[in-house]
Amino acid sequence: MKKYTHLFAGIAIIAASGMITPAFGQTSGSSAGLFKKVGAAGGQFLKIPVGARATGMAGAFSAVSDDLTAIYWNPSGLANLQGINANLSYNNWFAGFTHNFAAVSVPISENYVVALNIVSFSTGNIEKTTVENEGQNGTGEFYSVNDFAIGGTFAGKVTEQFAFGVNAKYVKNGFSNVRSDGFVFDAGTSYEMGVQGIKLGFSIHNFGGDQQFGGEDLNVTTSTTGAQEQVSTPFALPLSFRAGISGNVLEGDEVNDLIVALDFETLSDTPEQYALGAEYTWNDLFSVRGGYRLGHDEINLAGGVGVKYESTGFGGQVDYSIQPTKSLGIVNRISLGFTLK
Repeated sequence: MKKYTHLFAGIAIIAASGMITPAFGQTSGSSAGLFKKVGAAGGQFLKIPVGARATGMAGAFSAVSDDLTAIYWNPSGLANLQGINANLSYNNWFAGFTHNFAAVSVPISENYVVALNIVSFSTGNIEKTTVENEGQNGTGEFYSVNDFAIGGTFAGKVTEQFAFGVNAKYVKNGFSNVRSDGFVFDAGTSYEMGVQGIKLGFSIHNFGGDQQFGGEDLNVTTSTTGAQEQVSTPFALPLSFRAGISGNVLEGDEVNDLIVALDFETLSDTPEQYALGAEYTWNDLFSVRGGYRLGHDEINLAGGVGVKYESTGFGGQVDYSIQPTKSLGIVNRISLGFTLK
């Protein structure tokens, strides 16, 4: 019973985060709380999850975070990476949109790691419509949405149990002939309790100033002077905070691993969300994953599989996840990971 005391304590911390943060959000505006501020933030592609392994666990990954996708979930997780790592992830988002992630990391000393990463979101061509044609027929002209974020990450271990990570990224939002850009930051910490593989993770994401669209499509002519001016309002990016706990239920078993994880997430423009996920791995080779997310209006259930290969000096992993939505079809993801030691 004693070895589970740390697990119960960690769950209590996450539960406390879930109860305290909404109350804080009602006064500071940092959480959607009761106000349902959907649409209050731009750059929504920054909220789309990264990596088939993590999404197969419904996003209960901020405390697990032991691969390159930790850049999205909790950048402190990079501190545990060995050798040179690369990850490519493809996401077949609904309505024909695509969302992709690529990253590479390199150790710069025994305790510190640096990484470069890029996230892109694209819609392809969309035909323009106008009020005059009442949306029934297109104008024959097309536009597209092309958003991306390029970042650099620095992570390290302060002690054998405590790690930190910071990700600075340049974010560009663009559609048609208008665009906005700016810099934001992610930061995270993780703590390994040393019992039953239990880890705690805490992180904050997209912290930075407002952005504002500009471009020729925003030019309007004033009725009084005839001069042209741009009409645009500054907007915030979706600020979020995550807290998570994970543990290996079968730690010590040489063949079987079972990781169970719980995450809490509060966002600046949507209600709070909880995620519960699990990953079973046989012989460090084949994995099966599942999870459930509470508080999301479209995506709840998730599942996935993965295959891992290890040899002297090289490692590879292929992961796949599936997430059915309530009204928008099925979201499929695939990730490829490589390690050179």
